[in-house]
Amino acid sequence: MTLTAPAFTAGMVLSISLIMAIGPQNAHVLRMGLRRQHLWLTIAVCALADIVLIALGVLGLAQLGGLSDKLHGALVGAGVLFLSVYGWKAFQRFRSPMAGELPVTGAAPVAEPVTPRQAILSALAFSWLNPHAWLDTAVLIGTASLAYGQGSTVFGLGAAAGSVVWFVLLGGAAFWLGRRLNSLKVWRALDGMVALMMWGTAAVLLASLF
Repeated sequence: MTLTAPAFTAGMVLSISLIMAIGPQNAHVLRMGLRRQHLWLTIAVCALADIVLIALGVLGLAQLGGLSDKLHGALVGAGVLFLSVYGWKAFQRFRSPMAGELPVTGAAPVAEPVTPRQAILSALAFSWLNPHAWLDTAVLIGTASLAYGQGSTVFGLGAAAGSVVWFVLLGGAAFWLGRRLNSLKVWRALDGMVALMMWGTAAVLLASLF
């Protein structure tokens, strides 16, 4: 029990450090926060999705030695396809900011409504169709937990808590910035950044197959 606090803290720190980089999942949370559409539902789904991956890593993948080559290849292929399509959609919004939006005089466009079901499916796709999420969240955290022996479960709980804390903070920041950054230029910059990031990630993933 003496390792309980260090294991929990180490798990939380590792989890936050792995997901802090602006990746597809974080970019999606930011966009939903700026759009003010189902933000907290998105945060909850992303956090729960990460918790499932962490549990899978700590309780299973770490002992099995990671993902099989076939499963890894399938995940990478699905991730490349998903990121390429989403990047294209973001690029289309960058080229034509009003496409798919409802114009508002003197302000940034108002986004088309998103249903709760669409919000859940999108959050799950960004969480589970990204091979980096599997490698970072499941494999790396799962492997790191082995160093704590009997405290591996506590390490996993800390990692799960870190994921929840990060997404709540990120979503809260996006929600707070929503009204302050509600301009067409900001939306174009965000969409351009997202398109480049999605395509860049897809290219890196594709290259990893060869």
